[in-house]
Amino acid sequence: MTTLADINIRPSPDPEMAAIADYLCDYEIVSEEAYETARLCLMDTLGCAMLALRFPECTKLLGPLVPGSMVPLGVRVPGTSFELDPVKAAFDIGVLVRWLDFNDTWLAAEWGHPSDNLGGILAVADFVCRRKSAEGKAPLVMREVLTAMIKAYEIQGVMALENSFNRVGLDHVVLVKLATAAVVTQMLGGGREEIINVISQVWVDGQSLRTYRHAPNTGSRKSWAAGDAGSRGVRLALLTMAGEKGYPSALTVGNWGFYDVSFRGERFRFQRPYGSYVIENILFKIAFPAEFHAQTAVECAVKLHGKVRERLDDIERIVITTQESAIRIISKSGPLYNPADRDHCLQYMVAIGLIFGELTADQYSDGAAGNPRIDWLRERMEVVEDPRYSSEYLHPDKRSIANAVEIFFADGGSTGKVEVEFPLGHRRRRAEGVPLLWQKCQSNFSVHLPARQVGQIMVLCLDRQRLEATSVETFMGMFVA
Repeated sequence: MTTLADINIRPSPDPEMAAIADYLCDYEIVSEEAYETARLCLMDTLGCAMLALRFPECTKLLGPLVPGSMVPLGVRVPGTSFELDPVKAAFDIGVLVRWLDFNDTWLAAEWGHPSDNLGGILAVADFVCRRKSAEGKAPLVMREVLTAMIKAYEIQGVMALENSFNRVGLDHVVLVKLATAAVVTQMLGGGREEIINVISQVWVDGQSLRTYRHAPNTGSRKSWAAGDAGSRGVRLALLTMAGEKGYPSALTVGNWGFYDVSFRGERFRFQRPYGSYVIENILFKIAFPAEFHAQTAVECAVKLHGKVRERLDDIERIVITTQESAIRIISKSGPLYNPADRDHCLQYMVAIGLIFGELTADQYSDGAAGNPRIDWLRERMEVVEDPRYSSEYLHPDKRSIANAVEIFFADGGSTGKVEVEFPLGHRRRRAEGVPLLWQKCQSNFSVHLPARQVGQIMVLCLDRQRLEATSVETFMGMFVA
């Protein structure tokens, strides 16, 4: 009697995994724009973390899992006195970075926030640097952190260009886990084999569902999911560096691989090879702590504030013209149950801009949301797609995030359509945006740190050459509170 059996011959690693390992091991970053933008990303990200320390719902998640436990030469969590193991530190830093939805953004077939990788990168960099210093070895310097950032941004962003995880119900933080795991494995001393192994572990892992970002389940997990993914990436890297082997066909093997189990049998598609494209085109949130598809809509609303603030009761209809992605992610009606629900509601954010001429993190609170004018305006809003906006959103040379707002009054008049195609944090508005980005950084640092400490940080970071030569241990020490 003949029986069928699986053929147990290990294949070569899936090429999608090998390409990332080859990029990390062989590709040299030569772009000055990439390093300059990485410096801006680093400071903006840490500023977002300092601002998040104002919110108890965020800070209650920080600190050792066992209260009072100590880790010798532990990883510092910026803005606190904690010294933690690198896995928990990656979680804590990642939570702080992401809590207010104010860090940089990448928009493509998949959306995400490449600076979420700073949780794992900074944690492992401090972990490695403090141990090197204790052993009398040359320390890790911030140039190496910037290089790791550029490559993590690139891995997450290039993967996101053509591959929509949200369309199969998975959250974009899978790409944070992927990029963090690959980059920090190299920082821990791993070579091509170890990087491929850890990437395979990422795909074997279960991945987060997106349900916590969408009606009717939107909740605060969306603010710690990236920290969780980054910390998992660090954990997988440490396991790999301890000798845990990988799974070479984790993506492609029939029945049991990621493609068949979680990606509807489709393979990843790639628009371009890995380089430094993503960080050079990154989107900064300069004006508003808001989900990025709404940034230009809020800018339109703020521009209209002066025309409508005395006529709110006369408004009959508000038409928001947007891209398909915004409609799919953040257009919602009905009750909004918590701050996470509100900062993923296009209509809520536009209403705040129209009423107050601004949008701040505090305006997502329950108290602010009790203003009856907000829901009154939301009930009068129509959200429509402009196919051109949707097309140019995905165009590699344009990458617009366009919105327009027009208000119609009961007497038959209107404001006319106000349109903004590129947000303030877009590459096309760098000259306008960078000075404001530095102001944002300094303001965010000042919320939590003493003026003298803020001054020292700003002086260092405004001098890129000096920043790049600074040891990670020294840099992280500057943020201890």
